[in-house]
Amino acid sequence: MASITKETIVRAPISHVWSALRDFGRVHDRLAAGFVTDTRLEGDRDRVVTFYTGATAHERLVAVDDDRHRLVYTVVHSPFATTHDNSSVQAVALEGGGRTQLVWTKDVLPDDVAPRVSEAMERGLAAMKANLEQTFSDEFV
Repeated sequence: MASITKETIVRAPISHVWSALRDFGRVHDRLAAGFVTDTRLEGDRDRVVTFYTGATAHERLVAVDDDRHRLVYTVVHSPFATTHDNSSVQAVALEGGGRTQLVWTKDVLPDDVAPRVSEAMERGLAAMKANLEQTFSDEFV
């Protein structure tokens, strides 16, 4: 099984980052705008995510851990045709309180999809960073 981890530092406090990250139904406007163009909830734990390419993924919420600022979900169906795709995203407060580390890990099968998934994660994480920093700075304008 391929395990892919991507990390970035966001210039925003953990309260701002976690608020957006844990909002499972609003990825398209609160977390990864531009990378994700729409999110539609289907019940309490399922969502359909539409990406900038027009591709969609069906995802299921596994856990939200407010104490550890960690969200876990599994991809039930995606354009990568994975047979297993489990993800966790965790926000970690950095010293000083004004910056947060985002750590996104995906475990996927089959292994040969890992390069494409890794590339998509890079784009997604860049969108998260840009969106979170922009929306945080907008709060103080």
